[in-house]
Amino acid sequence: MQQKNRPRIKRNRLLAGVVAAGVAGTALAGGMLANTLPVFADPVHVDAPQQSFGFADVVSKVSPAVVSVRVTEDVKTAADDGEDQMQNPFDNLPKDHPLRRFFDMPGMQGAKPHGRQLPRHAIAQGSGFFISDDGYLVTNNHVVDGGSKFTVVMDDGKEYDAKLVGTDKRTDLALLKVNATHKFTYVAWGDDSKVRVGDWVVAVGNPFGLGGTVTAGIVSARGRDIGAGPYDDFLQIDAAVNRGNSGGPDFNLEGQVIGINTAIFSPSGGNVGIAFAIPASVAQGVIQSLKEHGSVQRGWLGVQIAPVTDDIAEAVGLAESKGAIVTLPDNETPASKAGIKTGDVITAVDGQTVATPRELARSIGDDRPGTTVNITVWRDGQAKNIPVKLGNLASLDESASVSSKNGAVPTNPSSLSGYGLTVTPSEDGNGVVVTDIDPDSTAAEKGMQPGDVIVAVNGKAVTDQKEVREALRDAAKSGRKAALFQLRQGDQNRFVALPLNKG
Repeated sequence: MQQKNRPRIKRNRLLAGVVAAGVAGTALAGGMLANTLPVFADPVHVDAPQQSFGFADVVSKVSPAVVSVRVTEDVKTAADDGEDQMQNPFDNLPKDHPLRRFFDMPGMQGAKPHGRQLPRHAIAQGSGFFISDDGYLVTNNHVVDGGSKFTVVMDDGKEYDAKLVGTDKRTDLALLKVNATHKFTYVAWGDDSKVRVGDWVVAVGNPFGLGGTVTAGIVSARGRDIGAGPYDDFLQIDAAVNRGNSGGPDFNLEGQVIGINTAIFSPSGGNVGIAFAIPASVAQGVIQSLKEHGSVQRGWLGVQIAPVTDDIAEAVGLAESKGAIVTLPDNETPASKAGIKTGDVITAVDGQTVATPRELARSIGDDRPGTTVNITVWRDGQAKNIPVKLGNLASLDESASVSSKNGAVPTNPSSLSGYGLTVTPSEDGNGVVVTDIDPDSTAAEKGMQPGDVIVAVNGKAVTDQKEVREALRDAAKSGRKAALFQLRQGDQNRFVALPLNKG
């Protein structure tokens, strides 16, 4: 054993000798080596609490307040051939509906009726939760949409009939009411503004109709925009959320509702760890309005808007690319009556800055119809305040679609040299039509295409190539680096900023 240890001892003595020599050399060098060693900051360190962790206490308290929502929908016809198939209510959503690419409405595959037609009923299931002891409960709009009868199933199996108080498609929320002689266990709203990415979240719901099921995870992200509408501000969570969890609550560790499950992202239709929840702060106001009025009252400005890009900001003389540019004020709307014009950049509402079109939409929607708000716009190189009396968004026909007009290609085109565009006056005399475009030009990179009508350049209406060039020269004289083209395609307006004197 001693012989085996000798080499190690020798290596240690040798290392000690080298270290000693190094120290001596450092001393002889007057400590210069020590002075040149880099100094590093301390690494990240977190003092984690030492505790035995579980969710059982939270679950035992909140579970009696979480319910399954069974929805019966009348189906016009079904085959009498004995096949037990039902139509899926989700199939009736428009093809471009944002929720089609996410989830819910777990109905059967659609049957192909033949033979004698009989009335049938489709049944869908979701989740919900009580928010008061007198029987008000929250779920998703897409859970109850099209339903004729609503049944609430408690965690102990008891069933109650419920009536629909109101729905809000824009936030996918609905309010039901159960009438009973006894009081219900209910849960409170939490403050989702205090929720941080990485915080624990507990989801309780009715996946696949199995009944009360609990899953847990963390908040993966905040402020998610999934393209469902201007009020998108979802919490993203990784707790296992599946079909049937729609309308179910997400709890913090204090048993408060911080979110309501509304959608999942999944190529397969099942849980892949990406679920989206409506924040409690959004839901509270909507649910209160449904309870008081049966609908949600939102302010309405009446403009089509687009983001302000860096190029657009440069073209109109804004210091920052913030705000929402008005692509078209709709006819006979509060905005058009107040004097807001195409090309105005809305930068603030009642003195509060709006950085994006979504912020503008939410700010206006938070105000009640009939309220007069002060809209700050950037026009002709300066800020201007315009008071606007808001209309009622609920009065709009949301199913109205914008028609597309495709006219014949005008004749006598001429080149707009330096920009890669070939244009000709439009048939109605309003603007010039782009008939051809160089695919390698900046205009093409910015999305301009044949058929676009150039209505104005830097806010000046144009009717021919000459007026376009005059507007470009005026922009250059004013020191601008880009020119703002207002384009029309059918009934839609948009803005594109092109660098001056570049193709």
